[in-house]
Parts: sequence; structure tokens; C-alpha cells
Amino acid sequence: MNGAALDRVFREAGGRITAVLASRFRSLDLAEDALAESCARALAVWPRDGAPNDPAAWLYRTAYRCAIDAIRRRGTETRLASYAAEPDTRDDLPDDGAPIPDERLALIFICCHPAVAVEARAALTLRLVCGLSTREIARAFLLPEATLAQRLIRAKRKIADAGVPFDVPGPDGWPDRLDAVLSTLEVAYAKAHEDASGTGPHAAYAIEVLELTRVLAQLLPKDPDVMALAATTRFSEARRRSRTNSNALMIPLSEQDPVLWDRQLIHEGRSFLERAMALNPNRWRVVQAAIHAEWCARKVLTGPPPWKEVLALYDVLLTLRDDPVVRLNRAVALAEVSGTQTAIHELDAIDAEMTAEFLPYHAVRADLLRRSGRNTEALLAYEVAISLVTTPAERLWLTEKRNTLMRGEKPGS
Repeated sequence: MNGAALDRVFREAGGRITAVLASRFRSLDLAEDALAESCARALAVWPRDGAPNDPAAWLYRTAYRCAIDAIRRRGTETRLASYAAEPDTRDDLPDDGAPIPDERLALIFICCHPAVAVEARAALTLRLVCGLSTREIARAFLLPEATLAQRLIRAKRKIADAGVPFDVPGPDGWPDRLDAVLSTLEVAYAKAHEDASGTGPHAAYAIEVLELTRVLAQLLPKDPDVMALAATTRFSEARRRSRTNSNALMIPLSEQDPVLWDRQLIHEGRSFLERAMALNPNRWRVVQAAIHAEWCARKVLTGPPPWKEVLALYDVLLTLRDDPVVRLNRAVALAEVSGTQTAIHELDAIDAEMTAEFLPYHAVRADLLRRSGRNTEALLAYEVAISLVTTPAERLWLTEKRNTLMRGEKPGS
């Protein structure tokens, strides 16, 4: 097994391993260090002896032993002697066919503790539980990487210094943490969704977030934001099969064939949305779910895309959540209703510094400039977008758009 294969195992199981270790040893730093040492040993042993039958379980057992060794080196074996027994990986770390959302959810709530600064809670969880890189998280929150790194350092120090208990709080403690928990799940799902082919290192997050939102909906059946997020993820995931063509090229939402959409997931999404609307229709997550519902109401590709309805909902959303992502998505709908020039004007008003490394911004800008006949500017925007893209289907789509423009052909809008 080479480094790339180990990286895949780490991304798929690293969060679960960190969750179990952190819960058992009451230390995030120890959990991270032990897992890192386990991966280093795997790189040394697996190429020589061959990969184990269950790589994730091997990493967990080795990380557990590394943690015990670290504790003993610190001279605290008496205080933590109860942790020294060999772990039973059958109970602690189920195989990939049996996800353990309880451990992940526990660590998510721990990392979103009120002792941690509000702006750092979701970021810390994404780093520890989901294994996202600092760069990936920074891009998701439209922050400079250095700024995000400092937030993570301060958050981990705060957890250690405050002696944050590594237990899921009771219902009375959920409200203070819930928004950060939901933000964590949103970004985790977005990392899976941004890869249309579903073959990237974060693809597994999609199914896990569906499960975790289901669990949260059972725990908090009267929270409109929980219901709305459960709806949004199901509407989005329902479109998975239609997001690429036979050439592995990404297909934009307005060009996808609704016949391929998963009607069961759409039905589940509508059920969650109905409950969210009944609880509070004026929450931004509820409006966002309603936008997805408009798209999923399409039955056939020949029907007109619901641009006017979508734009109207984005207008409402903007009054509840005014940020660059909402403005960018609204500009896409605005272009279809009021023309590309109007949309470009709106796009130019978005904070350029915040969107400097935000791939969707440059992709949308390139498309609008192309459709407006501003080809030189469009080519530059395509180059920036291609330099930022990391997923194959999206890279193919952007490259094809750029090359068509360079050849002087007249592409479809």
C-alpha cells in the first residue's frame, strides 16, 4: 500500500479514530499525535509487509498503543491506568460498512463547546473529526489560511486549559452548540458535494452527513434548522447520478436530467422541509432548503428551470443571511432573469479579497463574462478557476469551457 492509499484510509477513518481516542483519553492533542504516529508507522511497515486486512482497525490499534506509550513517557500511567487495556476494535471501531455516528457526533459537540470561540468551533471540528486540511477549511469559510490556523491553535489550547469535559452535553447544553454543529455538517457535506464524480477523498462525507442529520432530526424534532439541513442534504444528494455525463464531465444543475434524480430522497427532503416550514419559515436554512426544493420539483429536463422562483427566494434569503456565497448564488439566478450585465454588476460588489481563492466565484464570473462577450476577461477568470479546482469533473468542465472560448467557437450558454 502506497502513500496515496494510506491517505485514502486516513481520510475515510481518521475522524472516527480521532473521535474514539479523544473520548477515551480526554485529550485532542494526544489523539491527533497518536494517529499521526500510527500513520508514520504504517508508511514504514505496510510497503514492506503488505497492507493489513483491515487498515482502519490497524491504524486504531497502533494509535491506541502510541497514546499509551505517550502517557507512560509523561509519567501519568497511574492516573490513566484504566486506559491501558488493549482496545477491542470490534466495539470501538466498526468497519466501514457500519459507520458510528454516535462517536463522531460526540466529538462534534465537544469541539463546539461554548468555551471555544464561536468562529472557531466548526473549523476545529472539521479539522479533527473530518480530517480536512487547514487550507480546505479556510477556503470554505472564505478566510486566509494563516488566520484559520491561528484560530485552530487557540481553540485547542482553550479546550485543554478549560478542562472541557469529553462528554456529549444533555439537551440543556445543545442550543449553545447547535449552530456550530450544523455549520460543521454543512461544510463536510459541501466538501463531498463539490466533487460531482463522487470519487474524491471526501466522498464518504455525503452518506455520513445524511445519517447524522437523521440522528439530529430524531434528537431535535422541533428545531427548524435541523429539519432544514436534513432537507437540503437530501435534495442535493438526490441529484448525484445526474451530475456527470458519460465522459465524466460535470453537468450544471439547470442542464441535469430530473429523470435520474432519486425520488425517495426528494420525498424525504420534502417531508423534512414541511416540518421546518411549520416550525419557522423565516430561518435562513429553511429558505435555503426551499430553493433546493424548487429545483427538485422539476419532472423533466424540457421543463423551464425555475429561475424566477429561485431568484425570489434568494431575495428573501439575502435579508436573512447576507454573505458572499448567497450573493454569488443569487447572481447566477439574476443572470437568467435580468441578464448577464446586471449579474456581473452584482458580482463586482462582492468582496474580492474574501473570494480570491473561492473557486465558485471565479467559475461563475468566467461564465458571465463569456456570455457577455468579454472574452479576454473571461479567459483570465477561467484560468484562475482552473488553478483552484481540485476535482476531476469540474476541472474537465472548466477546461472545456475555456478551450471552446479560445477556439472562438460559440458555446451554448
